[in-house]
Amino acid sequence: MNPTSFLKKAAASIISGLTTIALLLVLGNSGTLTWFPPVVVFSLVGISFFSSMVFPFIWHKYEAKGKINSTQIYAVLYGIIRYTLAFNLASFGWKKLFGLQFVVPDTVASMPMNTQSGEWLTWYYFGYSLVFGFIIAFIQIIGSLLILYRKTLLLGCIILFAFMLNLMLINIFYQMNTGALVQSILLTLSIFYLIMLDYKKLKEILFEIKSQFPDIGLNLGIKNAIRISAIVLSLLFTIYLKSLM
Repeated sequence: MNPTSFLKKAAASIISGLTTIALLLVLGNSGTLTWFPPVVVFSLVGISFFSSMVFPFIWHKYEAKGKINSTQIYAVLYGIIRYTLAFNLASFGWKKLFGLQFVVPDTVASMPMNTQSGEWLTWYYFGYSLVFGFIIAFIQIIGSLLILYRKTLLLGCIILFAFMLNLMLINIFYQMNTGALVQSILLTLSIFYLIMLDYKKLKEILFEIKSQFPDIGLNLGIKNAIRISAIVLSLLFTIYLKSLM
């Protein structure tokens, strides 16, 4: 078996460590669980982080000596990443279905809108429609299930990446709490990592496979002008509407 690069080992190890840390923080539940106190949570977080940083060096050293099966290690690390991601994201989905998220206290909901924090405004908005909250929950649960199977891994990652990228931006720009922000960043990066493992396959699907749409037969310059006009004309139309206000 050909040896793999140290960077590839480090990426797999660190991402598995980060997804494990994200899961530990979810299980810790902000210190509200007496059987899993913060001192235990953060001790395990520290161990996970340290191990993920040190392990690639040990792995690379023993692979060079022919004493380690890297294929098996990659399989284990990828399995850890997928399982911890699925558990983490599915738990957020279940919390929505059981009314543990998107809930705003009456004392906060009765306050004027312009006095609310971005976090409470976001939770109130998403919690306004029970059906919409359930749809978000099912996306998280079904997406989590998809990434647990190799045949549907890429599909699940694409669905979850679009979802998590949007959620991460909401957490950043609506000033959600630090825990939610850290979770969304870690999960989004980890899903992106899994997608990049299939980069060649994605590149072929998105850019190299010929489209089945029939060609209209116009000159390339004319076609490009028509394409650009969709953007430019929509801009001009918007400027016109603005001028009427």
